[in-house]
Amino acid sequence: MVMPHQRFDPLAALRTAGAPEFDVFVHGTVFLDIIFAGMSAPTPGTEVWAEGMASCPGGIANLAVAARRLGLRTSLAAAFSDDDYGDFCWRTLEEQEGIDLGHSRRFPDWHSPVTVSMSYGGDRSMVSHGHDAPIPTDRLIGRPPCARAVFVDPSDVARVSGDGSSWIDLARGDGALCFADVGWDPKQEWSSAVLDQLEHCHAFMPNALEAMAYTGTSSVPDALYRIADRVPLAVVTNGAEGAVGIDGTTGEEANVPALRVEGLDPTGSGDVFAAAMVLGTLSGWALADRMAFASLCSALALQQFGGSLAAPGWGDVVDWWHALLVDRSADSYHRSLRRRYAFLEEIAPHVPVTACRRATATIARRADLPS
Repeated sequence: MVMPHQRFDPLAALRTAGAPEFDVFVHGTVFLDIIFAGMSAPTPGTEVWAEGMASCPGGIANLAVAARRLGLRTSLAAAFSDDDYGDFCWRTLEEQEGIDLGHSRRFPDWHSPVTVSMSYGGDRSMVSHGHDAPIPTDRLIGRPPCARAVFVDPSDVARVSGDGSSWIDLARGDGALCFADVGWDPKQEWSSAVLDQLEHCHAFMPNALEAMAYTGTSSVPDALYRIADRVPLAVVTNGAEGAVGIDGTTGEEANVPALRVEGLDPTGSGDVFAAAMVLGTLSGWALADRMAFASLCSALALQQFGGSLAAPGWGDVVDWWHALLVDRSADSYHRSLRRRYAFLEEIAPHVPVTACRRATATIARRADLPS
């Protein structure tokens, strides 16, 4: 289903001759996500019903969609199967979301990775199945497109040769900022070697559990300081406690509280936060504004079912801002929100009424979708 909307370009002022073709380049595994939310924890031998269900591209697609919804020109390199799931994911990302797939490839006789995500009790559990991509990452990517920012896994950074031969060397040589992302360690070894691999990165934005585990600290502030010794931009997210960050390039330090929202589905909310931080960094916003914007986008995603489907666009952001302005609540919390997000007042008038908003699609025949 194609969403009727008009793209808002937050980096329009940077679109000059010779500027990078893309704002963000990402690579990784695209899963078909089947998401159930609003349910109780399943136990052996029982059946539970979920209040909400969605099907959408997941995995690295969550980050790519979140970035594109916020107006960043996004390119994705991933392996896709030629099965029906692969067709759906490719079509959704390219045609519906407008993501460049020029560095992605289709592979026959390789089935799509699948994840079932179940949200309950304010968190989620996932069951995944898949196989390694048919070809290595470096062969899939080749020479990356020129981009302002790239997302890398620390294990990718470990392969940076320094002689210009890896795709990350090439991207950095073209001026890209490297944003490092790390996932859950299934072995729970939390090797400190991960931090040693951040030498070539501009930013690292783990959650509180990951940050403390990898740094061997027992508090979020201590973990933040350890990370800030490694990268120019360090941000640690801490769920309902908000986020803390240090930008060594500007000398800023910020502690931004989370918004008070009832979370329905956390799938992909961390990717939304990361994409919003990239936008704010490329736009040159103050650290506190970047983190506040990222927290808002993440909160908007939390209130919807469905991973990449829940990623907000500028239309959703401006809708929230306008609702806040007309809200007559005079308590300290709402006064704080108006102060914290006052920077949106300069942006909102430039966002068209038909700006990008969330999608509502799932797997279906096109004829089954409302016109």
